[in-house]
Amino acid sequence: TQLKALLALADVGSFTGAAAAIGLSQPAIHRAVRDLEQLCGFPLAERRGKFVTLTTAGRRIARGIRLASRDIAAGLTEALGDPDGTGRITIGAMPLSRALVLPHAIAAFVSGRPRAQVEVIEGSWRELADPLRDGIIDLMVGALRNEETPGLVQHPVFEDRLIVVARPGHPLAGQRASVADLARHEWVIASPGTPLRTRWESLFVGHPPPATPVESGSVMIIRGLLLNSDLLSLLSPDQVALELDSGTLVRIDAALPDAGRTIGITTRDDWRPSAAQARLVALIKAAAMATRHQESE
Repeated sequence: TQLKALLALADVGSFTGAAAAIGLSQPAIHRAVRDLEQLCGFPLAERRGKFVTLTTAGRRIARGIRLASRDIAAGLTEALGDPDGTGRITIGAMPLSRALVLPHAIAAFVSGRPRAQVEVIEGSWRELADPLRDGIIDLMVGALRNEETPGLVQHPVFEDRLIVVARPGHPLAGQRASVADLARHEWVIASPGTPLRTRWESLFVGHPPPATPVESGSVMIIRGLLLNSDLLSLLSPDQVALELDSGTLVRIDAALPDAGRTIGITTRDDWRPSAAQARLVALIKAAAMATRHQESE
């Protein structure tokens, strides 16, 4: 009860919400957390205005509890001789993986009729990294980072070759564009600090940087903007495969130095996948190879 109370408090940020989440009274939640603090010998939660947040020690304890509970559940599943598993597999999906790779992999996983359930949580690397470390999600799929990722291990799967995309009537459509030509047009591109933005910035070293009136990591928003303006964008061909095939968007013919990025799977450094999780990882890798769009080859 004490461990459940602390996890509920970590998830919702209030004793009232934690009580509703696990079906106990607010005084019972408060008492359970305070009893756990007595056992640990240090504060686990503190009030900040209307909300209750965990202390640094509280967050560390909550992470350990969550990871331990997942490992215990996986161990029981294996001990009971259930190779497919009956738990929930939670995937953190960054933008590229949502277009083709994960839908193909999950469809193949489901067709095998496993009893495990798959949940997909969308977000950027920054939004998904801590939930991965905390055990809220099991693995993350998308562009890998160049910097250190404490507590996490990155597994490269394929190299994605980025392309410049625009509407069919764009002034650069149908002609060979130089970097100087690209720099004279406005762009919609991801926010600073993302791998895609870093790759984009590297294209214009030695040139005045282009104007970026819109910054967005949403492929849906970028598609709509490209269709209705003369903006350019740097994307994976997988993200706009249907639009390229139908001709609603076109690739701008341009030589792009260093326009690749590594796509892969990120896990915790101590992660031991269950049989079902290992099967899903294998299917993600297979789907990545099977869904490579011809433009990225």
